[in-house]
Amino acid sequence: MAFSISLDYICDMQLQFSFIIPVYNRPDEIEELLHSFKDLETTLRYEIVIVEDGSTIPCKEVIEKYDAKLEIAYYFKSNSGPGDSRNYGMQKAKGNYYIVLDSDCILPRDYLSEVVKGLENDYVDCFGGPDAAHHSFSNLQKAINFSMTSFITTGGIRGNKNSLGKFQPRSFNMGISEKAFEATKGFGRIHPGEDPDLSIRLWKAGFRTKLIPEAYVYHKRRISWSKFYTQVNKFGMVRPILNVWHPNTKKMTYWFPAVFSLGVLASIILLFFNVIWPLYLVLGYYSLALILAMVQTKSIIVAFQALIAITIQFYGYGYGFLKASIAIGVFNKKPEEAFPKLFFKVE
Repeated sequence: MAFSISLDYICDMQLQFSFIIPVYNRPDEIEELLHSFKDLETTLRYEIVIVEDGSTIPCKEVIEKYDAKLEIAYYFKSNSGPGDSRNYGMQKAKGNYYIVLDSDCILPRDYLSEVVKGLENDYVDCFGGPDAAHHSFSNLQKAINFSMTSFITTGGIRGNKNSLGKFQPRSFNMGISEKAFEATKGFGRIHPGEDPDLSIRLWKAGFRTKLIPEAYVYHKRRISWSKFYTQVNKFGMVRPILNVWHPNTKKMTYWFPAVFSLGVLASIILLFFNVIWPLYLVLGYYSLALILAMVQTKSIIVAFQALIAITIQFYGYGYGFLKASIAIGVFNKKPEEAFPKLFFKVE
């Protein structure tokens, strides 16, 4: 396989891809991801850098099965979180353009060719791609995927080609050039939230970001209802911290999950005072969500589960957002002191 592509818009520099994948106790996920690499339809040569982040259940044996089929570099390090592990992988990589993936992703056959096409059409030093649900995913995974990607829940910010404003790539499917990585030093210690923080710092450094809609991945999300709540609750807590770090990125839309959750609670309370119309608004929203979920997933079971996912997402995010906003904005607590579990220690 030839290991280069010629791009006139970057002065004939050879674009060489290194996939960066941190993993923690997930050998089964690495197995599925590497299998999808084996099926990629591309003539380009690329390397895969897997960083074992202090796992007690390592994936080395899985990787050895693919050594003869794929170019893999494997590193084991002490646990310091996904952001630091991605930075570690990029420091070790041979390429000059890094593609960061989560271990619970699966690549479509044309993934890399779509990335190349997107960069050839309009080169940027950082891109993001959407996530989608594979047909083999469980109903729960499909329901959560709808909740996390639908326009009526997140505004389509995780993969809508028509989303407004600058696109903030997410680290489950994100590309960044060597030049941009060196200029920003990569991901910070906060988790989650390390990816929007990096995007904002990239903008401040003069780099552009964009969405490549066709470069999607199947994001499996090893998740239960309780894990999903924990995840979105942390997302909510992180946003006020990012607003403090980057005040020019504040948006009123970040308040929507909290306002919606309080509105649902208020509509139930108002029923005791014979005020019914607010509840009709809530039911109208859920009816629209149900219809859209049925159309997208083609399953009434998944559609009803999507309503549960939306409720958990809004309540979990909203509660986390209010909690952090009060702690930081009202009581002036330092983020690392108020929410130490959101920060990894890096040696």
